[in-house]
Amino acid sequence: MKWTEFSIHTTQEAVEPVSNILHEAGASGVVIEDPHDLIKDWGVHLGEIYQLSPDDYPEEGVIVKAYFPVNSFLAETVDEVKEAINGLLLYDIDLGYNKVTLHEVKEEDWATAWKKYYKPVKISNSITISPTWEEYKPVRPDECVIELDPGMAFGTGTHPTTVLCVQAIEKYIHEGDEVIDVGTGTGVLSIAAAKLGAGRVIALDLDEIAVESAKLNTEINKVDDVVAVKQNNLIEGIEGQYDVIVANILAEIIVRFVQDAARVLKPGGTFITSGIIQRKKVEVKDALLSHGFEIEEILEMEDWVAIIAKKV
Repeated sequence: MKWTEFSIHTTQEAVEPVSNILHEAGASGVVIEDPHDLIKDWGVHLGEIYQLSPDDYPEEGVIVKAYFPVNSFLAETVDEVKEAINGLLLYDIDLGYNKVTLHEVKEEDWATAWKKYYKPVKISNSITISPTWEEYKPVRPDECVIELDPGMAFGTGTHPTTVLCVQAIEKYIHEGDEVIDVGTGTGVLSIAAAKLGAGRVIALDLDEIAVESAKLNTEINKVDDVVAVKQNNLIEGIEGQYDVIVANILAEIIVRFVQDAARVLKPGGTFITSGIIQRKKVEVKDALLSHGFEIEEILEMEDWVAIIAKKV
């Protein structure tokens, strides 16, 4: 089978929404070439445990690549993707160069090309993310390894927003907590919560591919007895009271369901939010404060922000 590589030169801010658009359009794998990965500051106790080649990255901006099968619908798919990406401007998302290029690749090339960008990495004091095809052995007795196979779902666990969420989960999860993970993607945050002591986790995502990917990863990590993965639009229809909600999604969507989050959180419950670009921080913070939350902590990495709030 022949494949077309759809490549867009954009910004770090646009990486997550662009990647989601590509996945929803049926892309078989997404590669993110972000030069920030070469100089990322993980903190004093953290650090990348692999080497990346600068030759694989643009000098500025971010290149997002996706792979689509060559068929009679390809031209229509490409047009729809371009239109959806341009639609992100309505959400005040900077698209940068927004330059799209296409070229044909062999099946064996696309099937393995993206894997070279995904290696084991320690992202918090106790959590290391490792792809399933890498042989990684813990270097500390208290190290917790999460094995991920992202497949066609977005999220390798090493984007700053995910890292911030995992670090917050590590700090705020208590033994036996009941947790909701909104927009679970590959399930990495749900798996982290389970491995760090959560008693029950509900992992929610609207995308069917993400749901299947998260289910697979919970089984790989042997936490499927703790994590229940469901297809759902945010937390619509979710009943009961929970100790923690974690949501690594767009700031605009966080603002939209803050009231619902307050509804299902126990008094004193924790709301961990990320996916927030720096200039959206005040908007999300104000929404939380206006719906009965107190800000516990704000974490930042590069241009990204995570806000941890407590229900009063």
